[in-house]
Amino acid sequence: MTAASSSSSRHEVAPPRDVAGWGPSIDSAALAKFSGGTDVTETMTLNGTVANNRVDHVVNGANVISSGSFTGAMGLPMVIQNSGNAVLIQNATIVNVQFQP
Repeated sequence: MTAASSSSSRHEVAPPRDVAGWGPSIDSAALAKFSGGTDVTETMTLNGTVANNRVDHVVNGANVISSGSFTGAMGLPMVIQNSGNAVLIQNATIVNVQFQP
C-alpha cells in the first residue's frame, strides 16, 4: 500500500471549530454517543388554587383574536386568553428539539 492510498482510506476527524453563537462543535463520532432526552426528565407540576374570590362591579372587555394577530410571529408564541376575573392561569411548555443530519 502506498502512502497516498493509506491516507485516503483513513477517516480523519476535523478539529472542533467555533460556531458563531453556539460555541465549539464536536465531531460526528462523539455526537453519536449522545441521545436526546437521555439525561432529561420532562416533568411539569402546576399546582394553582383559586378559592374564596369575590368580584363585584366589574366590566370585562371582549376576548377576541382578530385576523392578522399572529402576523410575523416567530419562535414559539404562547397565547393565553382570560375570559373573566378571579381566574387562575397557569402555562407551561416542554420543547424537545431533535437535530438530524
